[in-house]
Amino acid sequence: MTVTTPETGPRARLLRLTRRTAVFAIALGICGFVAPSAAVGATDDAPAKDDETVELYVSAGARGAVAVGGSTSAIVTVQNETESQLSGGRVLVELNRTPLADDDAITTWLDDGEASGDFTTLGTETTSAVEAGDEETTTVVVPDEVLGDIAPGVYPLRAVLTGASTGAAGSDDEVDRDADATSVLVVTAGTTAKVGVLVPITATPAGGALLTSEELGTLTADDGALTAQLDGVTGTAAILAIDPAIMASIRVLGTAAPASATEWLARLDELPNERFALQFGDADATAQAHAELPSLLQPTTLAPFLDERNFPKTPDAPLTDAPTMSPTPSPAATEDPALPDDDALSKVEGATPGILWPRGDVTQDDLATFTSYLERAALTVLPSSSVGGATSAHATVGSSAVLVTDDAASAVLSQAAAENHAAARQRSLAAATAHLFLAAQSDRSAPLLIGLERDETRSAGALRDAISTADTAGFGLTDLRATPATAATLTTEPDAGRAAAVHELLADENTLTDFSSILADPQLMLSPERIRILRTLAVGIPADSFGAEVGAHREATRETLSAVSIPPSSTIQLLTAAADLPFRVRNDLPWPVTVRLTVIPTDLRLDVEPVTIAQVPANSSTRVKVPVSARVGSGELTLRLSLSTPTGVPIGGTESVRVAVRAEWETIGLAVFGGLIVVLIGLGVWRTVRRRRNEANEEAADADATADPDAVEEDAVNTAPDAASAEKPNE
Repeated sequence: MTVTTPETGPRARLLRLTRRTAVFAIALGICGFVAPSAAVGATDDAPAKDDETVELYVSAGARGAVAVGGSTSAIVTVQNETESQLSGGRVLVELNRTPLADDDAITTWLDDGEASGDFTTLGTETTSAVEAGDEETTTVVVPDEVLGDIAPGVYPLRAVLTGASTGAAGSDDEVDRDADATSVLVVTAGTTAKVGVLVPITATPAGGALLTSEELGTLTADDGALTAQLDGVTGTAAILAIDPAIMASIRVLGTAAPASATEWLARLDELPNERFALQFGDADATAQAHAELPSLLQPTTLAPFLDERNFPKTPDAPLTDAPTMSPTPSPAATEDPALPDDDALSKVEGATPGILWPRGDVTQDDLATFTSYLERAALTVLPSSSVGGATSAHATVGSSAVLVTDDAASAVLSQAAAENHAAARQRSLAAATAHLFLAAQSDRSAPLLIGLERDETRSAGALRDAISTADTAGFGLTDLRATPATAATLTTEPDAGRAAAVHELLADENTLTDFSSILADPQLMLSPERIRILRTLAVGIPADSFGAEVGAHREATRETLSAVSIPPSSTIQLLTAAADLPFRVRNDLPWPVTVRLTVIPTDLRLDVEPVTIAQVPANSSTRVKVPVSARVGSGELTLRLSLSTPTGVPIGGTESVRVAVRAEWETIGLAVFGGLIVVLIGLGVWRTVRRRRNEANEEAADADATADPDAVEEDAVNTAPDAASAEKPNE
């Protein structure tokens, strides 16, 4: 018989609210499917606001588990998310003695509050008042005799809060805040199956290539996300799956790497945990196999990220203290430092080779392809949903070895590892314990494996709690591989959409490869691009956002291809028969580029230099001067401008520029100017000749006077009577 009690679950709360008011029932019912349950009590006139709730959590045992015949206590947490104080109430804790049979039953109970069987009271207790935005815990002691005769299994556990309210008692502001919560209690007996836990360690940069120095400093600080991941696995037997891009990001910086980052890397190397390397950027090998790539994608080179100044120079010869016959100078350092290669930069120290952890939609052919990719027998990590629900950790599919993670337990433990609220985390841990208990019932000698989801924001405490709930001390990767393998069969269908995306991304990369010849070193562009492609194909990208990620990457590629262009230009006036016409070329790339500017006139009235090579600085524009000469006096024509790489690959489209030729104005101007010059020169010559003639006459007269003084005196005498006769009339 299926029993749905009146105080339990979101659906039950929805029914109660329906009896009060249909409008509020719809609003609260939409929010009611989130567990744990929120407060549902409200007066008819003053319903509770959706964002002002009282949350109730319940847990019992150690992460939900208690041994047969053992005693336990239930911990009830009341969280007041309203803006008013919550009054004290009374909490009732109950246990259903009908065990949950499978994973679906556990999910149905935790999500919907539905379970078969009757509930037995474990205990009741009064709760204290809770201030706004605060929480309080109440311990309900469970008498020994209540659990004394219960058999091993997974049992529904619930708590109901009544009598609590916000607002002044008896006033119109008073709001009932009844609430309920669901969880499970796992009763165990004897030995349990050994469990291993896979923990992915990844970090995604904002720029999509390698982590920057600033990002590494933040991630590896005391409160950084990478530090939290390392703290969370320390002291556990977790198997680490590490993205080698993190190592590369630190090592390419050399001596410029943040001290916290190098210390983090040293801590990781010193951990005793077994580990293996993910594909660079956590790229999905399954999508690449579906795309029929001949090999796994890798970074083209990491050399563009290296700065020689951050690496010490290597001496030409080793220093020695041995005596010599004559003084020998100390060997000088070489001019070029010894730079690490790609393998050294991305190496995960102590990693077990030959392991892949891709998405689970693999085929038998994919498993064979993985062996070809790795050039060794591949060990592939798959979810249990890929092999029909089989949960034995070590299996074989045909001739290929696989490690199988339990889907249900992995999901709830991943949820617990991401939950920062302690009471909510305990609920997820109890659910994980329940799923692991059921998974181990078929064969307790077969080990189980948990694969935590990719999550870069976990806290250290939450991650440690999740690992400790499942992992068996000292049980690691070597032990998993040593256990007998069970036969399994693949049951999933491949995702054709991801294979198509791989082809699209690589086609864009080929276009970018041709375009990159504008750079002196094309790898400055191509190396980050390949890493961004790998990250776009990352396993951790959810299916519902994968398409958007691919679209964003392709749009970024289109922006890169349009970063070098010819801006529109207004009509150019050509007033001479020959000149250099300036055309602007824009470069929005962070590197200087070399381009070919091709100019083609629409008719023969203008002779143009067809191709001009130009260098354009980074993030700037420059004017490229193109020699032209006019064949006719005047007219208008169009020049067609286009850019290409030094290898002839077209860049963008064609830009048209109008040119108005007015070359006859140059001839007229020269004629007028020449005429003026002739006139001015003629006037100057005439004045010069006249001045020289006058000067010559004066010089001749002076010379005659000096040669005959008597004649001068006679002239003076002759002149005197004339002057006297001229004065007589005046007398």
